[in-house]
Amino acid sequence: MSLIKRFLPHILVVFSFIIVSLAYFNPVLSGKKMRQGDIVQYTGMARQQTDFRNQTGEEPYWADNAFGGMPTYQMGAQYPHSYIKKIDRIIRFLPRPADYLFLYFIGFYILLLVLKVDYRLAFLGSLAFGFSTYFIIIIGVGHNAKAHAIGYMPLVLSGILLVFRKKYIWGFLLLTLSMALEIAANHFQMTYYLFLLVLVLGVSYLIDAYKKKEIPDYFKSIGIMVVAVLFSLLLNATSLLATNEYAKYSTRGNTGITIQSNGKEKKSTGLDFDYITQYSYGKLESFNLFIPRFMGGASYENLGTNSNTYDELLKLGVSPTQAKSYTEHVPTYWGDQPIVGAPAYIGATVLFLFVFALFLVKGRLKWWIVGGSVLALVLSWGKNFSFLTEFFINYFPMYDKFRAVSSIQVIIELCVPILAIVGIHKLFSNAVSKEEKNNALKYTTAITGGIALLFLLFKSSLFNFSGLGDSMLIEQGGPDYLRAIKEDRKAIFTADTLRSLLFVLLIAAGCWMYLKGKLKENILIIGLGVLIVLDLVLVDWKYVNKDNFVSAREFNKPFVANQADKEIFKDKGHFRVFDLTANPFNSGRASYFHNALGGYHAAKPGRMQDLFEFYLAKNDVGVMNMLNVKYIITEDEDGVKALTNPYANGNAWFVSDIKMVDSANDEILTLKEVDTKKEAIINSSFKEAVPNTKYTVDSLAYITLTDHKPNHLVYESNNEDKGFAIFSEIYYPGWNAYIDGNLVTQIQANYTLRGVPIPAGKHQIEFKFEPQVVKTGSTITLASSILFILLLIGGLYFQYKKTGNILPFTKEEK
Repeated sequence: MSLIKRFLPHILVVFSFIIVSLAYFNPVLSGKKMRQGDIVQYTGMARQQTDFRNQTGEEPYWADNAFGGMPTYQMGAQYPHSYIKKIDRIIRFLPRPADYLFLYFIGFYILLLVLKVDYRLAFLGSLAFGFSTYFIIIIGVGHNAKAHAIGYMPLVLSGILLVFRKKYIWGFLLLTLSMALEIAANHFQMTYYLFLLVLVLGVSYLIDAYKKKEIPDYFKSIGIMVVAVLFSLLLNATSLLATNEYAKYSTRGNTGITIQSNGKEKKSTGLDFDYITQYSYGKLESFNLFIPRFMGGASYENLGTNSNTYDELLKLGVSPTQAKSYTEHVPTYWGDQPIVGAPAYIGATVLFLFVFALFLVKGRLKWWIVGGSVLALVLSWGKNFSFLTEFFINYFPMYDKFRAVSSIQVIIELCVPILAIVGIHKLFSNAVSKEEKNNALKYTTAITGGIALLFLLFKSSLFNFSGLGDSMLIEQGGPDYLRAIKEDRKAIFTADTLRSLLFVLLIAAGCWMYLKGKLKENILIIGLGVLIVLDLVLVDWKYVNKDNFVSAREFNKPFVANQADKEIFKDKGHFRVFDLTANPFNSGRASYFHNALGGYHAAKPGRMQDLFEFYLAKNDVGVMNMLNVKYIITEDEDGVKALTNPYANGNAWFVSDIKMVDSANDEILTLKEVDTKKEAIINSSFKEAVPNTKYTVDSLAYITLTDHKPNHLVYESNNEDKGFAIFSEIYYPGWNAYIDGNLVTQIQANYTLRGVPIPAGKHQIEFKFEPQVVKTGSTITLASSILFILLLIGGLYFQYKKTGNILPFTKEEK
């Protein structure tokens, strides 16, 4: 009975998290699904993979419907023995996207319990963390992997802190499992940022251990953590090996060329500085962590008819209906980033409590949280703090693999609520004097309220409310039109600054009344909870709400076939489609219906991206021909149409001449000089596999595709002489070529395609996608899973023998 009593509050908290998650995303209860921009594109990309899996029960690991063909390793491939994924699905049992909100809550709750925070405050902190505006926004736009990885961050920290507190068994088990789940979430940028925070945490604990002369214990803890992380890597071996392999062939790797399409030098590894820092947070913009629409909110806001912009449009002669329509998308944002979906608002209430905690919390917890937050903030500035950004790009491994540096602010959004809640814990603690608490409250109110008041009084002197695209606005409507928009920006700024000031004063008043004995502890906790939730949810709801949901039928079929698609459907052959009605290399629409040459992916195949930049973006027909583009979808005043390309090379063909070149630069540049129907370009590194460079192509010779699946292609060839065939398929490791059942060598040709020497006579040629990384990784994953289960059982047994309790804390400790 005592055990039930002990766990009952936590059970009630978990049920509360379920209710809150479903309440916020309540349309899921009626079967609706959230229409997320990125997921719409992903659905297009993954359709072929999903259909194949549903029809055959097998995993293809290769998709032929995007970028001419690519592995599905980063498109939700399902690997054998991926038990971590099964555990993840159990944890995220709620309908999406409520599952991610629940994950935010439960992970942060466990972290605060590990920090020995009362469950009531832990519940409050979980709401503050989960409803942080950026976390809700990324769900709204479909950055599911990012939300997924963020959700497991608190659990990883929990395992690390348990180990440092010498709870070695539970710490090891929790760190292994949580880190495995973090890796399985498959957003390495978020995991990398978590690693940076852990480095700061580790340094803080090292300094503390040195002062306390506990260096041996410190390194013992580090050793246990290293083993735990190694186990988490082994539990994800298949996905990690596959991702590592693909990264080398993606835009995150090195394709070998050292020039750009414009002739300028290209960075050999990683991403370019300008690309990495394209989304750099402005230094001043950082205040929107405290004031939601400090810089105008999203790139476009709905101002309605009660706005200066609406009045000015009427003066310009625009009809009331058109003016009202336009004011639904006014460019109110005046910050440094090219586009913003919503402000990254942490909450005036939460930041007030964070500043309050700075005065009351002592020791290593405060310093690693403050250190991690400051590091994340200055790194989020990117090109606006270029010295530090360039230092990390040049000296921190893999930092140059990630773009959108502003997203490192997730670390701030993780750290600030931790210290804020610990600060409340100190408010209720008898270990802190009343004088300290009063002084902390006085200073915090002066700092946070003073900042808001300063902005209110001197906004016109401090800011000009000018945005990056204002010159275009003048061209559209004249200087008075821009002046009206600036006035609306100022009005937004004023309203939200007043809003934050109000929340500061309300929360300060609540804390003051508690210190004066006019409010009881439980009443203050409830009041803080109401203020925090109102503060955050009212902003969240403005950007992610019921309008984001659609029927399940519409969700499952996000694209509607147009007339061009229907015309192409009549052709039952195997070919590719190039859709020019949108950016073909940034849209999954064509991939939903056809084998597309383009697609939508954060890490595109590197050599296909090169071909796009050098040739396809310029509509080079020769390169389209070798890539077997039979149809080009275009749009003009008469509508969407499918243009037939009668010159496509087909699925495979024999060539008469091979031109050897010495570098990747030569490979891609020579493409504009050759007739790919007759000639092939091959790097001299394959010279031994291609002893002949001249071949006779008989007029009756043929090579025909007779059967095709995403991962298995069958051709029939007939040629009186030996020949060399080019296959309009992407060269990639894992594809094996067979002639009459015998494994043969294949060569990378024409920069990105496959070439195979074919003996004289009639033959069957097969290509099978048989990725060794999946076989090797699955074996490692299975073995490590078995070993981890044995360690779990052994660890719990040892814990029980040692303490008489399998829980991480004894009753007294808790």
